[in-house]
Amino acid sequence: MGSWYWIGVCAGLGVALGVLLAGLLAGTRAALTAAFLLAAGGGVAVGFALGQWEEAIGGGAGGALGALGAAQLVAGTLRRGGARFGIAVFIGLAALLLAAAAWIPAAGYLEATLVPALAARLRGRAAERYAGLRTLARD
Repeated sequence: MGSWYWIGVCAGLGVALGVLLAGLLAGTRAALTAAFLLAAGGGVAVGFALGQWEEAIGGGAGGALGALGAAQLVAGTLRRGGARFGIAVFIGLAALLLAAAAWIPAAGYLEATLVPALAARLRGRAAERYAGLRTLARD
C-alpha cells in the first residue's frame, strides 16, 4: 500500500475521533469548540503514530471535519429535545463504525468529505422542535 492509503486511514480515524468527541462533549458552544480542537490535535497525533507529517495533516483535517459535521447533528438533536446520554451513545456507535470503515482503501477520504456534507444538508432541513403529541392536544 502506498502513502495515499495511510493518509486516508488517518483521515478516517480523525473523522471518527472528531465525531466521538463532538458526541461526548455535547452541550455548549465552548464544549463543541473544545471537541473541535481536541479532535484536530488527536487526528494529528494519530497521523504521527501511523506515519509521518503527511498522515498527520490528513488526520488533523479529518478530526476537524468530523467534529464540525457531528457538532451540527448533536446541536440540532439537543435543540429538539434529545437526551445527552442517548446522543453520546449513538454518536459513539457511529464513531466506532467510522473508525472500522477507515481501514477500507479510500473510505477515509469519503468519510472526510461526506460527514460535513451531510451535516450541511441537515442544517437546511432542520425543524425547530418535534411536535409529538402536542399536535393532538390542540382540539
